[in-house]
Amino acid sequence: MSEGTSLSQVIDQVSKDKNIDRKILVEALESAILTAAKRAFGEEREMEAKFNDATGRVDLFQIIMVADPVTNPAKEISPQEAARFDLQAEVGDELLFQIFFDEKDQARAEEQEAKYGPLLKLNRAWKTFGRFAAQTAKQVILQRVREAERENVFNQYRDKKGELISGIVRRFERGNIVVDLGGAEAILPVREQVPRESFRAGDRIVAYVVDIDKSARGPQIIISRAHKGLLEKLFEMEVPEIYDKIVRIEASAREPGARSKIAVSSRDRDVDPVGACVGMKGSRVQAVVQELRGEKIDIVPFDNDLARFVCNAIAPAQVTRVMIDAATHTMELVVPDDKLSLAIGKKGQNVRLASQLTNWRIDIHSESKMREAEERARASLGAIEGASPEIVEGLLRAGWGSAEAVSRANPDELMGIPGVGDADAANRLKTAAARAAVEEKRKAEGKANVRTASSSEGDEPAEMT
Repeated sequence: MSEGTSLSQVIDQVSKDKNIDRKILVEALESAILTAAKRAFGEEREMEAKFNDATGRVDLFQIIMVADPVTNPAKEISPQEAARFDLQAEVGDELLFQIFFDEKDQARAEEQEAKYGPLLKLNRAWKTFGRFAAQTAKQVILQRVREAERENVFNQYRDKKGELISGIVRRFERGNIVVDLGGAEAILPVREQVPRESFRAGDRIVAYVVDIDKSARGPQIIISRAHKGLLEKLFEMEVPEIYDKIVRIEASAREPGARSKIAVSSRDRDVDPVGACVGMKGSRVQAVVQELRGEKIDIVPFDNDLARFVCNAIAPAQVTRVMIDAATHTMELVVPDDKLSLAIGKKGQNVRLASQLTNWRIDIHSESKMREAEERARASLGAIEGASPEIVEGLLRAGWGSAEAVSRANPDELMGIPGVGDADAANRLKTAAARAAVEEKRKAEGKANVRTASSSEGDEPAEMT
């Protein structure tokens, strides 16, 4: 690259092949040679590097100012000093000396050293700088090529974020999978892989583009097989009604490789959103299941009524009652005893996905457990002196489940319960509830002590041996 016009030819070729502006390469070369020269000859010098189109090389110059008085000897000389070297110069003039570092210019460098050596003070550093300059030029071009390629990849794929992309598995790096997209490489990190899926080199892969990382040292395109966006985009690809925005995906939840839920609605009353996603004989949903390698998918009809939506989300289990606590963003579902395990799902999977789908915390209770809890609550509230059956039922409906809870209630809230009455009556109810709570606690402790005593009496003394 150090010969004649070879550097110029390399610049032209790289500019053409890699679609890099020639001016950018030339400026990068000039800057790199100048930085290297200051390191070799001295940072304090005033220097300039300029690419010579005629010779195809970078020319290097040292600039010395004529000044009186001289305040910076590294950059200035006096008129008298200039005259000593037969230089006709006045104060304010710039003296430009080319530094010859190419092997072809050795004779000119020696001549300059003999004539201006004490003035330029190069100390023959140009003898080794030639090889260093050629190496620097090569590194700069390679670096600019890499930067340009990364910039091209970024520009080509930056609009693909949030879309599906397909490629061929090429290699594996520390558990990550590198995928060839044709014009670039993408990386499927370990965290974005599905545990039960395995790939081999040469396999085709469809993935969701999570991010385009311009600053990454390796592949810039980060893809995922675990993201719920993959599920949604696969349905969009398989269901024309979703692509045409007749059917809308309202929410989705996914446990990659195991099970997913997707909630859909329709803008057209004549189009069944669930049926559209299932397809004729299940063809559409099966295509998605196949791409996700057997992952089970529940397609749920969306409903603006939150209670109905939750009931749909918890399917196939049936819900007999829904209680919503907006303050804690929690819903309690009551299901038949024989449907409890179905509602919860294997290791809590069904209720967990339903919670993610609705974005509410969901607690599930069986009917028998709920009845027991209601009986305990009714007994606790019924023990409050002055609490009529009407008040007890009102307290239950309002969410107070014990005498202790009523004792901590706000009187204004209690006044809203049918049968309670004014503020004085509400305060009397609170006081009575506090007494009932103390009595309830005393009885509970008494029962616990009786159980402990019975247990101790049943123990036989240890036998000494």
